Amino acid sequence: MSPRTGLTRVLDDLGTTLIDLVRGDPGRATDIGGVVIHDPDDDQVLPPSALVLGVGVREPAPLLALLGQEGAAALVVRGPIVLTAELSEAVDASGVALLGLAPGASWTQLAAMLRSLLAEGEVDPSETLGGVPAGDLFALANAVASLISAPVTIEDRSSRVLAFSGRQDEADSSRVETILGRKVPARYTQMLEARGVFQQLYRSDQPVYIEGLRADDGSLCLPRLAVAVRAGDEFLGSIWAAVRAPLSPDSSTAFGDAAKLVALHMMRQRAGADVERRLRADLVSTAVEGGAGATEAVRRLGLADQACVVLALALAHSHGDDPAAHARLLAERQQIADALAMHLTAVHPRAAAALIGDVAYAILPAESDERALRIATDFRNRIGNPVLVGVGEVSDGLTLSRSRAGADLVLRVLRAGRASWSVARVSDVHGEGLLLELSDLIAERGDTLTGPVARLIAYDRKHSACLVETLGAWLDAFGDVAAASAAVFVHPNTFRYRLRRLSEVGEIDLSDPDARFAAMLQLRLWRPSGAVPGR
Repeated sequence: MSPRTGLTRVLDDLGTTLIDLVRGDPGRATDIGGVVIHDPDDDQVLPPSALVLGVGVREPAPLLALLGQEGAAALVVRGPIVLTAELSEAVDASGVALLGLAPGASWTQLAAMLRSLLAEGEVDPSETLGGVPAGDLFALANAVASLISAPVTIEDRSSRVLAFSGRQDEADSSRVETILGRKVPARYTQMLEARGVFQQLYRSDQPVYIEGLRADDGSLCLPRLAVAVRAGDEFLGSIWAAVRAPLSPDSSTAFGDAAKLVALHMMRQRAGADVERRLRADLVSTAVEGGAGATEAVRRLGLADQACVVLALALAHSHGDDPAAHARLLAERQQIADALAMHLTAVHPRAAAALIGDVAYAILPAESDERALRIATDFRNRIGNPVLVGVGEVSDGLTLSRSRAGADLVLRVLRAGRASWSVARVSDVHGEGLLLELSDLIAERGDTLTGPVARLIAYDRKHSACLVETLGAWLDAFGDVAAASAAVFVHPNTFRYRLRRLSEVGEIDLSDPDARFAAMLQLRLWRPSGAVPGR
């Protein structure tokens, strides 16, 4: 990784708006090794020169001492921070810089920005576009800001902030809110849409000047100058500058020309991300499937000496069968897989995730499936999309196929609606998992229903009776006639008559535990959704 991803670079690009240096020497950490979320209940493995996010940390001094022993670069805690003599001494003794996260900024937003910066650091610095390392949007944003003497943001097609320049304190509250939220607030995008600003951007290659919008407090925001970023006919995003007046013709032309350079960098970044994503997906796929190449794939992922758990994640809904809906579904699956990768790498630097088919698989270093369940549940609660997550069993890095098989089985149970959870482990759905495996065996062998239950089903169909329902209710109630009759809304005496009748018709001895177990199993396997077989 290049020195461009040192702590000084992080503070230059994210400083004042998102994070601030409270105390410490940022120049000591010239090579950030990764971003880790601190978990007080876990014995975490930190990468070299880690940047640790102290979510919920109120007393950073004790943690600083531990992080100093681990060689961490910096600790970020929620601001404002009161720098006491004790805290100053802890920072100096540990050698770990103390940073403060700005009030109003979320940890998720900070982790996303940091990951973006670290990913840019992996670009070969010898490859440049317009004098700026290829794909380095933060450096490019600063270059454009210097060119026109105004703070700028580079945004994607959905008005999400990809990068921003320094000097954002010269802008206004709406710009600060945009950067803190990593996306233009909805109320501002609605006002821009009402003014037809986005339509002008889509139609024109020239910069568009926008008069200041009205802020919530009634004041006017600074005017904006925006220009579309395109690659051929494809709209990639836009550049926005907070200006105090229209730019001179020369500056406006330079701003418009910068969009062409931004497009090259965005395409380079996309290409690099696509190559890395495909490589990662191949390694994850090979590792979880097992076979001849699994050992080498696990080694290349850095997981050969780790206890790991495989997660299998899928969307809980679909978008229909038309081509447009299918394209949206594919994009949504990839976004979920990328979000999962970001979430897990913030928890453990060696975690890996990739989309394989319609399922996002992740390999998470963890000593217990309980911890993996907590992490998966946290991701499920944070993300806006409804997803289902199967958590496999703990396995060593060389036998991940067993953990993957367990995660797949759990996901099948959740997708079939046979459990009430959206995130579960193998042990949580053990019974339903066994039934699914038995169903698979029955389907493979082509078995048909025989015995008492088959006779009851035939009788019900011929006479429009409900003996199968009666048997199921009685078995589910463990033979409690009062509870069973209430469940099917009949009088207990009527229910007892039906019990006697089904014993005669089905030729089943309800006092025999083996007969009861066989009937219960058949009802579960041949009536998975509660419907009478064949109806």
